[in-house]
Amino acid sequence: MKVDDAAGVEAGKEMEKDSESNKPSSAQNNPDARSVQRTKSFTFRAPQEQFTIQDFQLGKIYGVGSYSKVVRARKKDTGIVYALKIMDKKFITKENKTSLVKLERVVLDQLDHPGIVRLFFTFQDSQSLYMALESCEGGELFDQITRKGRLTEDEARFYAAEVVNALEYIHNIGLIHRDIKPENLLLTAEGHIKVADFGSVKPTKDGQVSFLPTLPSDDKACTFVGTAAYVPPEVLNSSPATFGNDIWALGCTLYQMLSGSSPFKDASEWLIFQKIIARDLIFPDYFSEEAKDLTDKLLHTDPAQRLGAGPQGYVALKIHPFFSGVDWDNIRSQTPPKLALETGATEGHELYHAHDGNGSTRSSEASGPVPRLASIDSFDSRWQQFLDPGECVVMISTLKKLQKLSSRKMQLILTDKPKLICVDPAKTQKVNTYGMDNQNYLSIVVTSPTNFKITTPKKVMCFEDAKQRAWQWKEAIEGLQKQ
Repeated sequence: MKVDDAAGVEAGKEMEKDSESNKPSSAQNNPDARSVQRTKSFTFRAPQEQFTIQDFQLGKIYGVGSYSKVVRARKKDTGIVYALKIMDKKFITKENKTSLVKLERVVLDQLDHPGIVRLFFTFQDSQSLYMALESCEGGELFDQITRKGRLTEDEARFYAAEVVNALEYIHNIGLIHRDIKPENLLLTAEGHIKVADFGSVKPTKDGQVSFLPTLPSDDKACTFVGTAAYVPPEVLNSSPATFGNDIWALGCTLYQMLSGSSPFKDASEWLIFQKIIARDLIFPDYFSEEAKDLTDKLLHTDPAQRLGAGPQGYVALKIHPFFSGVDWDNIRSQTPPKLALETGATEGHELYHAHDGNGSTRSSEASGPVPRLASIDSFDSRWQQFLDPGECVVMISTLKKLQKLSSRKMQLILTDKPKLICVDPAKTQKVNTYGMDNQNYLSIVVTSPTNFKITTPKKVMCFEDAKQRAWQWKEAIEGLQKQ
């Protein structure tokens, strides 16, 4: 066995060795029967099963992170669809992420709220750890903002109220999410909000969540986590995490829902941080006075003074005039806004994956051998003119092409030739085309979940993907080069 493989196996053992039993317990029927202390034993509500990846038909990729990806997965024997989070054991071990993965798994297991994605079960193999999560067929709130341009105040009020409802629960049991943003707010098929991605969660000392005795506490609570545009100023100044961190992110999210962009948007993370520290906040004229006032109070520079994090807690937040008419006692029974559907998305556009005998991943499509549209922001006749007859799109997205002092939007199209096409979306005009038959001519380097560099013998191009799919671009490009 190779050293890396051995490390991966050990990571898997470490994930579950603290559990005396992984069978479902009475806690599944009585979620309130929890200890508020660290316990010597722990029975997972969501058990570790003996499933294999071959038990699932894998569909489109929902998202890609630094050491994981989330894919749509249908259990073959039951037909139930899950969002399957697949985590790389080698990376987890190498980057010392084991405690974070364990923390997320333990926290998700105990969360019980209609506004939070549910963990159903886990399993593992020699390469990966798997978490089967509730599948949210309505996609990300980010997608709704993108497709609609911006939301109406009625739509934003509905979504914000459901986020507040979930955050109140999260904070009441003593957890700080630390990565609230539109990409982590998922929608059910009906259109209700589900808070997802607890990979950055921070438990408080007096919380109501049980922990494994060997799970280390996060003494470095001021460590930078989250996404640049939603990070509060106190975190940039190395202050400890508080509930106010999530309230600030809620304010950024509300602003983005109403305007179509984040309040502290700029060309680089450094410039974004300068705007956050200076609280360089400008409200569009079409914001109502109630929306301006609420956003202003959520984005208070003092975390203890933010509405919802102050002395009156969530009572003060929920009685704000912006939420006038919201039935807080029956919020999940209200009719959600109508979802805007993805342009050009069809069943034939899903990218499927299967593991071969060596544990590697190959791609195929249900309707043919060519993978198409692993991720679509928009695909219509405007881009068809840049393709050759019979050429198929593998990935397409509107990205930022970053330059020294500026940035510009660029439609990046990856085809099965394989070929990479850069198009100016404003002029619908081709800028460059790059053949990519081998990695010696064209290579890709990921620098963060949002940023990647494409290098050719003549130039280096830097791109930013707001939906954090840098690793997905790398996998798609390198996968085509190996074919």
